[in-house]
Amino acid sequence: MARMHFPLPSKPFLLLPHLFLLLAATVCEAEVPAIIVFGDSSVDAGNNNAISTVLKSNFQPYGRDFIGGQPTGRFSNGRVPTDFISEAFGLKPTVPAYLDPMYSIEDFATGVCFASAGTGYDNATSNVLNVIPMWKEMEYYKEYQQKLRSYLGDDKANFILSEALYVFSLGTNDFLENYYSSLPGGRQSQFTVRQYEDFLIELAAGQITELHRLGARKMSLTGLPPMGCLPLERTTNFFGFNECVLEYNNVAVEFNGKLRKAVNRMNRQLPGLRMVLSDPYELFLEIIRKPSSFGFDVAQRACCATGLYEMSYMCNQQNLFTCTDASKYVFWDSFHPTEKTNQILAEYLTKEVLLPAFS
Repeated sequence: MARMHFPLPSKPFLLLPHLFLLLAATVCEAEVPAIIVFGDSSVDAGNNNAISTVLKSNFQPYGRDFIGGQPTGRFSNGRVPTDFISEAFGLKPTVPAYLDPMYSIEDFATGVCFASAGTGYDNATSNVLNVIPMWKEMEYYKEYQQKLRSYLGDDKANFILSEALYVFSLGTNDFLENYYSSLPGGRQSQFTVRQYEDFLIELAAGQITELHRLGARKMSLTGLPPMGCLPLERTTNFFGFNECVLEYNNVAVEFNGKLRKAVNRMNRQLPGLRMVLSDPYELFLEIIRKPSSFGFDVAQRACCATGLYEMSYMCNQQNLFTCTDASKYVFWDSFHPTEKTNQILAEYLTKEVLLPAFS
């Protein structure tokens, strides 16, 4: 899930009036010509529909609050953060999935999503559920570049590619589905958690460097959320009385600190690069701790099914326990936020981080 640096005040409650004023703000004119997305299920717009994997969400009740009420492969009841970011920049209200046959290069000229649910910086993470690894997302991007140049001509295409905002949102799966899993021969047998953090930072830096070589200049690298507070992790935290898993949250904070240093380093080293760290951790944790302050009723369990452990095919139309109003819940399924949570995080991020950096 992924998942933004917010300059939060020292007293979190002082944030709330400011936040809701931001949410009511009008959409700006486009400061970038396109939004180009890499990552995992936090931003996947439906690419997993086109591959052979059990990790899909192109069926009801997923998408029930999406435009037209149709499931698209987004892991939410509605839109994901990058959809709101696109709209806030004056572009389309949704960013289409590159592998969706309903769309063509004409649609992708103002935004395209290469993200795949279940993937991570580490290729071994994508192998767990047979999803698209980051190296393949990059190959799809190279193919997209060629198609865009054929469609628009080199000059216009190159302008879009250099001025577009590139959003990376991934990393949660590397820890929860890979490092902390019980898979035999997993990364935990090869690295301490701090060594694995450093390994992932090196992989992220390599991917950013390659994208820069291909012409990208404006980037947002998303930090980890408080992943120990995902409903699935709380459900399985038997000895911790189903509270948030402190170790996972501490790792998220530590990893985000290392990402911040990597962002600063790459901004110095790569000519013309303008990259920001988008860290959702503090705001997301505040939503989970004080849901009523943001208009939510429930944060410990999700809306879909029992809300304790279900996602993907276990979150389906036949489950009678699914809530009737997802806007009262912080989480849609046991791993992913509701559209309302996505909107709060994305719109605050856009106003406080992305617009100041790229307008």
